[in-house]
Amino acid sequence: MLKDFLDNKPLYYEKIDYTRMPRVYENIKFHFKTPLIIHLVGTNGKGTTGRFLASALYSLGFKVGHYTSPHIVNFNERVWLNGKNCSDALLNNAHDELLNILTQDEADSLSYFEYTTLLAMWIYQDCDYVILEAGLGGEYDATAVFPKTLTLVTPIDIDHEAFLGNTIAKIAKTKLNAVQNRAILANQNHLDVYEVAKELSDEKSVEFNRVERYINAEDEKKLKKISEKLSLAPYLEDNLKLAIAALNYLSLKYSVDSFMDSRLFGRLTRLNKNILIDVGHNTLAANSILSALNGKKYVLVYNSFKDKNYKEILNILQPIISHIEIIKIVDTRAENINTLKKVIADLGIVHKMFDKIDKNKNYLVFGSFSVIEAFLHIYEADSE
Repeated sequence: MLKDFLDNKPLYYEKIDYTRMPRVYENIKFHFKTPLIIHLVGTNGKGTTGRFLASALYSLGFKVGHYTSPHIVNFNERVWLNGKNCSDALLNNAHDELLNILTQDEADSLSYFEYTTLLAMWIYQDCDYVILEAGLGGEYDATAVFPKTLTLVTPIDIDHEAFLGNTIAKIAKTKLNAVQNRAILANQNHLDVYEVAKELSDEKSVEFNRVERYINAEDEKKLKKISEKLSLAPYLEDNLKLAIAALNYLSLKYSVDSFMDSRLFGRLTRLNKNILIDVGHNTLAANSILSALNGKKYVLVYNSFKDKNYKEILNILQPIISHIEIIKIVDTRAENINTLKKVIADLGIVHKMFDKIDKNKNYLVFGSFSVIEAFLHIYEADSE
């Protein structure tokens, strides 16, 4: 069973062997049929951009796969095919077939993300298009080994410094090195990203174009109509624009209705009238949330990993926080509760441990996929 197999692989690694995935794929690539692949790299917005694009392509009659990560509740969320998450039966069948073409050593050595990337691509062989979302990386990411038709670059910012570098320029170079031939850049907050793109264009003869090149006045009108129908926050509109640019690059005609089934759960999703959830976990996400919520006060249900700049994140969100309720998460990377409490107290924010939902208060649940997962377990239990 796939679940048992993956349960024996750690989700996170302090060190990664970047040669392993290319080496294994080189050995088995003749088994794969490769559809047209659109690769997504960047810091934030990959999931929603990918789902906007995948849903639109599917609505236009194409067979489409969308590989995204991580998942919130069920692994199946990572492997979307033709409008829905893959079933357990399909995943387990693909797992059995993949094990037949890998050696035992290869199967055992592959990381969780490396193996699931191969698994998704095995399932997607009969697709017309695959929207392939990178994990935390770029040139060394498991998704980088496949031949791509186009790369979409969402906003790049500081995150995962231990793996990617401690400056925008270093992070941008790592991510943009994944581009094989041509890319469309979303609007970037840092000029360094454009400068790195220019350098790589000159060095590697790859083509970088800004999103505006593929957006005209009619697209802007459609974008506003789609946004109104889906109640999109401004940052989600930016992600939608990048998806529309990709459709225009591919010379595919779309309509407003092409995006009506494209909302990705957990991205400023309203659970009910008083609860919003968002899987954002860095300063870029915090700034986007702050802008989207426009000064309204919320109880912030929160927790953080040790390696996140949570003091700055909370400082950004402070104008919309009435108080913080810390939710417990089960993860070895979680910050010590007392350490987190001290930082919150130093910021002058009232806080307590999360217990239950008060229907008379407005909640923003934010911090990571782990925070959302922990909250949903409580929310669903209370709703029964």
